[in-house]
Amino acid sequence: MLSIMTARSQPGNFSDRLTQPLPGPREFVKLLRQGGFRGREHPESEAGQVPRVRQPLPAVTAEQTGITWVGHASYLIRTGGMTVLADPVWSESIPGRIRRLHAPGVPWQEVPPVDAVLISHNHYDHLDSPTLKRLPRATPMLVPAALGRWFTRRGFTAVTELDWWEHVTVGGVRFEFVPAHHWSRRGLLDLNRTLWGGWIVQAKGGPLLYFAGDSGYGDRFAAIGARHPGIDLAMMPIGAYAPRWFMGGAHMDPAEAVQATLDVGATRMAGMHWGTFVLSQEPVTEPARLTREAWLRTGRPPEDLWELAIGESRVL
Repeated sequence: MLSIMTARSQPGNFSDRLTQPLPGPREFVKLLRQGGFRGREHPESEAGQVPRVRQPLPAVTAEQTGITWVGHASYLIRTGGMTVLADPVWSESIPGRIRRLHAPGVPWQEVPPVDAVLISHNHYDHLDSPTLKRLPRATPMLVPAALGRWFTRRGFTAVTELDWWEHVTVGGVRFEFVPAHHWSRRGLLDLNRTLWGGWIVQAKGGPLLYFAGDSGYGDRFAAIGARHPGIDLAMMPIGAYAPRWFMGGAHMDPAEAVQATLDVGATRMAGMHWGTFVLSQEPVTEPARLTREAWLRTGRPPEDLWELAIGESRVL
């Protein structure tokens, strides 16, 4: 049983963890003059090119690990006999009137009982209140430092906050919160008041998984790889990167995501953070194409790039 960890002493602001300055008013005005975050009038016209499958979750034994891309940054991970949701977003839209292009790859009624939830940071496309309200309030919530109060206010009773490099074990599965190059904000007055990061996940005797959350490129990936050699699969964000002058500090482009996978020393890479919500100016399907091209340039085996369709599962 996890204990509630909301009384920890936390700094009032994590801005000292930033590695690049955030865009200011001038950059926002310039972006709006260039068409805003969407950039194009009808990006939804490309939605039909995003691969999707409709298939039941494959059976996995306690010795196997299965991962399923639900869409955007949401993964369903089954490992060590547990079901874990990472950044679960099942809502039809997120604030800003941003509607999802495709339904979640796993209908909610087909999600197995959830044993733990991982949250990378508090942005609305990663922390979705309507989805979390569907879960029993005793579901273990593993969250970044200073974000626990958001959950306890909503009645969750098993909330664990973690700073970078801290870990907790739930049901025999070890979860470690690791650094990322990003930021946090959910309202007008809470800029960087909570932490952001990714997750290392490993069941005893199982594969070593890395869920990167959301991140720009930088030296923190090499630090993660040095601390956790032998990562079997890295789930990496590959979208929401254009224009680079605005997005570069917080979101990797596909080539950077491939390089980050090499930096952490992962054998395999699976993409995410694309094809579901239109958050930036690149064409909807461009992230997958550029990721494939960047991966092939490395000379790594093509089969080690898991080009998952929404709803697709793979078993390790």
